[in-house]
Parts: sequence; C-alpha cells; structure tokens
Amino acid sequence: MQSRSPEKSERAVLVGIDLGPASGISTEESLDELKALALSAGASVESIVSQRLRAPDPRTFIGRGKVAEVAVIARTSAATVAIFDDALSPAQARNLETELKLRVIDRSQLILDIFALRARTLEGKLQVEIAQLDYLQPRLTRQWSHLSRVRGGSAAGMGGGIGTRGPGETQLEVDRRRLRERLTRLRARLRDVERARSIQRRRRLEVPYPTVALVGYTNSGKSTLMNALTDAGVEVAGRPFATLDPTIRRLKLPDRMTVMMADTVGFIHRLPHGLVDAFKATLEEVRTASLLVHVVDASSRLAPERMEIVDRVLREIGAGASPRVVAMNKCDLATAVSVSARELDTVAISARTGAGLDDLVDTIARHFSGSREEVSVTLAASRGDLIAMARRDGEVLSEEYGDGVVAMRARVSAPIAGRLRKAALAPV
Repeated sequence: MQSRSPEKSERAVLVGIDLGPASGISTEESLDELKALALSAGASVESIVSQRLRAPDPRTFIGRGKVAEVAVIARTSAATVAIFDDALSPAQARNLETELKLRVIDRSQLILDIFALRARTLEGKLQVEIAQLDYLQPRLTRQWSHLSRVRGGSAAGMGGGIGTRGPGETQLEVDRRRLRERLTRLRARLRDVERARSIQRRRRLEVPYPTVALVGYTNSGKSTLMNALTDAGVEVAGRPFATLDPTIRRLKLPDRMTVMMADTVGFIHRLPHGLVDAFKATLEEVRTASLLVHVVDASSRLAPERMEIVDRVLREIGAGASPRVVAMNKCDLATAVSVSARELDTVAISARTGAGLDDLVDTIARHFSGSREEVSVTLAASRGDLIAMARRDGEVLSEEYGDGVVAMRARVSAPIAGRLRKAALAPV
C-alpha cells in the first residue's frame, strides 16, 4: 500500500455515525480527533458529516439519503477522499466508492498512512508496511497496479510475467499470491531486524540501569517531557503521532542512580489491532520497563476516558500490571487537575514550563529507592570500571586501598551489587 506524499494536499470529507448514548468518547469528540488525524496526514478538511443511527447500514455504513448528501458535499467542495471514523468492511468501502465517486478510507487506514509518513527506522518502516498489507489483504480486488507501488517494490521486482501464473489462475489470485509472498519476505526481514534489536536490548540490560518508559495518549506531551528531563532533542509537534520510533536517553536521579528513559509511540482511540501487533517489537520497551510514567493531558476534558484507553492498550500488550507513576501534564493550562482514585503515585506537572518536574523525578527515584542494597566487597585495584560504576550510580560508603586491592562498602542497585559480588576476591 502506497502512502500519500505529505506534499500533495488532499481535500477530505469526514463521516461518522452516532449510535446513541455510550460510555467513553462521544461521536463529536471522536470526529474532532479524526479531524486532527486528517490534518496530521496533510489533508484539508472541507466538511464533517454525522448521522444518528440505531445500527450501521450493512451495505453502505450510513443511510442511503446520507450517502447522497455526502456525494453532493464532496462534489461541491471538490473533495478527493471521504474518511470514515469507524472501520468499514471491504464491501462497504467498495459500495461507498461506487456511489460517492471518490476514494473512501476509514480511521484505521488513515492512522496507517500517518505511521507510513512518520516511520524513520528500518524496523518502523517494515512494521508499517506489514500492517498496511495485512489491512489490504481482505480488501484486495483487481488492483495489482495499486500493490505494484508498495514501497520498494514493483510488478517486475516482485515477480510476474510469463511463467509465474498457475494453470487457470485469475489475476486476482495472482495478486493475492504476490501479496502473501511479499508479506512472507517482509516478516522474515523484520525478524532479522528484531533479532538485532534484541541483541542491543540484552547488551543494554547488561549495563545495570532500569528502564523508565513514557506512555500515554498521543499528543499528551511525552516528547516535551522527554526533552525537559534528558535534553533528548525529540521532535515536538502539536499533532497526533509526532513521535513514532522510540528514543532512549539516560536520566540521573537525585540519589545518583541512573535510569534509561524511553519515549514511545502514543496510543489513540480505536488504534488498529494490526498496528499494535506489528509494533510489538517497538512496544517491547514498554513491556520490559521497570516503571511506566503515564503522561496525561490534564487540560483535556477527555483525560479520564483517554487514561482508560491507555490502560486498555497496556493490558493488550502485556504491560497492564507494570508499576507506574501518573504525570498529569499541562497543569498550567488546566483549570483543575484530578484523577480517579487508584493505587498510583500522581504528580501534577507542566513539561513546557518545568513546573512539578522535580517532584516527578523525586517520585521516580522513590520507586527505585527500595531496590538498593548495601554490599561489602574486596576487589582487585585494577577493577576501576566497577569502582567507578559504584561511585557514579550509587553511594560509596567507604574505600580502603592496599596491596593491589580495594575493600569497598557501597549502597547500590541490586544489579550492580550482583556485579560487585561476582568480581569480588575470595577472602584469604
């Protein structure tokens, strides 16, 4: 699936349905979010249309009269695409394109397009393309010309021509087979990249620094917070999914302990399941983190609903039980900062102004304070690397040098204590 160039502006009509009272985000709020997504993808939003229904129309999702209304609006505004706020079945999308006479996509396809625009690393690009092709597979009709423009591929480069079709094989079957073959190659390539990342992660785990992962709803201020705490230089933009690929930096805590802080992709209402599956390697930083900092936009009236969405995605990726701290961000813009009662540390902050950041760092440090232990070892004086590590990331209580050895007593994290004991000289 080819993602549209961000330089080519498209004119969009947004369409959603209201199925009546329900908990969570309302139809109006969901369409506002869809508008932000469309703008983030580079489209201009010409009109927003909604309809109250008891249930989606199985043929065209919206009612027949509303289809005609959208068609008139699209012609009047010279729209090039209709973006639906809910998932469309392949048949619904085809019927709508036929009747509206313009391209039709749904929220999932729009999010995939944004991810395709933002992916920078090889792993991220592979993950996005796999998710796009998984999305396209059940929607494939006679559109090999569309598949031939998949990033890095062509009809010639991906097979085809004389001798490639089986007896009686239709063009649609050929297209499906080629798509499956490309998915197989992409997944094999992604496994190679993931193995390399796993090696890098293991090496990082050998350095005994715990990981603190920033998680939260998209556009909640995670990247701004990352920059404020670590000078990471992560791109900050007031749009959904400004950050896609993870960034990891060191953070020094007040008790001289060092942690690795990871900025991860934001979550969103109706995040496509295929995208969650494709990005599980990237989200490994969240699953393996010692502590999660859940960044919440406290100025949003939807803060409680968005917190629940983040909790749901964390459970889905296997991080629901991870210890966490809640950072109620943008408190400088909020009239009141509140959070539902839960067994969590909660800190009000403003990543933009710096308010509350010291309290947040102290809360993070307090989480790890109980993991320190006191150790007494005798090391060879040549093990200056371990001595320096204890000084840098812990508290050295005493040092005594003599006859090529150093007797040291220190209060350090459990991983460093383990290293010190492993390198300790046997008592004479």
